[in-house]
Amino acid sequence: MYVGGILSHIVIGAILGHPDVSTAYHVAIYKESSAYILIIPGLSLKIVADLILYRSLDHKPNWLKVKMLMTSFLAINAFVFLVPMMPELTQMALESLETGVVGQDFQDKAAIEQIVGMSNVIPLVTELIMGGFKPKLFSERK
Repeated sequence: MYVGGILSHIVIGAILGHPDVSTAYHVAIYKESSAYILIIPGLSLKIVADLILYRSLDHKPNWLKVKMLMTSFLAINAFVFLVPMMPELTQMALESLETGVVGQDFQDKAAIEQIVGMSNVIPLVTELIMGGFKPKLFSERK
């Protein structure tokens, strides 16, 4: 859920962008809706599952520590930056729809959202690799 939500945000933004007011509005509606339907619940489930895993192990391997660090970054990025931006972008897009011109404030905020969203890619891939392959890291390799 969570991974699909993030990837869909990236894909819809890259494919459709915000060339006209109608597209900008519909992209904003989609992104806000998918954040509430996919990203927030999926990330919440992921955090709970990771915390259960972390607490269940007596010895905390380095891959788990890296995984938890990446999960923390992703959670902060989502709940502090991206989720609060979604309704704001939708409102700006609605205002642009009413005026018939995509406002500069919308374009600036959408560019920030895109950069913050893209910054999730490396931590997300790292977190998935750590959880999937559980590699021995650092001093564990000896």
